Amino acid sequence: MPELDNALDVLTASLELVSQRCDDPAPLVYRRLFIENPAIEPLFVRDKSGMVRGQMLSVAIETLMDLAGPGYYATGMLQSERVNHDGLGVPMENFDAFFVTVLHSFREIAGDGWTAEMDTTWTMLIARAQAVLADR
Repeated sequence: MPELDNALDVLTASLELVSQRCDDPAPLVYRRLFIENPAIEPLFVRDKSGMVRGQMLSVAIETLMDLAGPGYYATGMLQSERVNHDGLGVPMENFDAFFVTVLHSFREIAGDGWTAEMDTTWTMLIARAQAVLADR
């Protein structure tokens, strides 16, 4: 898997760009998620305020940042959250694809500000996350 020495910097730059263009990307991410995976939406019936969705997106981003940086906890986080989500009825393939949904949503939010380097970095980090999940 290709390594990028500046993956954390590029990831941070992409997150800053998204935050400049959108106050709260969670509704857009989850709208896309529910369109792509309609069976998942009913699992959020009790999340009336969207706080759970926002927290889940935050944890996903923090996990990618850890994969891009020190790698202290991302492996354990991914593996334990997959087990947790399986217990909630989230199919493994939907859990594994969540990061791709985030990438597509963030790319759309960033528009013409999204760079090839951002795309490469996100793709590499998602591949790392999926490799951890495949190694269960």
